[in-house]
Amino acid sequence: MNEQALRTLLEQVRCGGVTTETALQRLRLLPVQELGSARLDHHRSVRTGLPEAVFAEYKSAEQLTSILEAMLSQQNVVVATRVNPAKAELVCRELDGLCYHASARILTGNDQYIEKVEGGLITLVTAGTSDIPVAEEARVTLAQFGHATKTVYDAGVAGIHRILFEAELLQQSRVVIVIAGMEGALPSVVAGMTPAPVIAVPTSVGYGAGAGGYAALLGMLNSCAPGLAVVNIDNGFGAACMAAAINRAHDHKA
Repeated sequence: MNEQALRTLLEQVRCGGVTTETALQRLRLLPVQELGSARLDHHRSVRTGLPEAVFAEYKSAEQLTSILEAMLSQQNVVVATRVNPAKAELVCRELDGLCYHASARILTGNDQYIEKVEGGLITLVTAGTSDIPVAEEARVTLAQFGHATKTVYDAGVAGIHRILFEAELLQQSRVVIVIAGMEGALPSVVAGMTPAPVIAVPTSVGYGAGAGGYAALLGMLNSCAPGLAVVNIDNGFGAACMAAAINRAHDHKA
């Protein structure tokens, strides 16, 4: 049940097309669906504006299949993150209506329930090509949530002219997500080029002293650029959710 479906149900009650008792019965089924290994929150999008998503990395193919089958039966978009190719193949063999985004490692479905957000543009920037999988996790998530995006990939500070060339796009963006590994310097540069809030995502890309992304994380947390916030290492999904929340809030205010 998403916001549009809830509005439709209430309108049907108002016009007499659906009885109060029928509407109550539908609403009783909203909050939680017990599946044994999981409890699905179908009401989340009504409360928060963001539908429930599945973190699939440590779930078995059988558990993921059961969860996604239940989600596909609802009027909500389906997003499952951190799905490796072998697991995706097993799940897609059992269920119709899913699409696997290999670079993002995401399974999506129920695209007919995507609610387009009439907000601003969310731009995704990566420092290097190796950071693209994290950016794709964010981009695919935002597409399922109905947000318009543009990408600027491989524009790190080692060739700073590449990001300077995108100054006009950064100025036009409502939110900018910047994904970088190694020393993690790019978000600070971008935050000095745009009035938009910048969400920095450190990645686990780099050599030994990068410590699996901790060097980039600490560098971003210590940025002197105003208007910059940081999510966890490799957390493209978290960055997408924050960007979506900012964009929706601005749209509602407008």
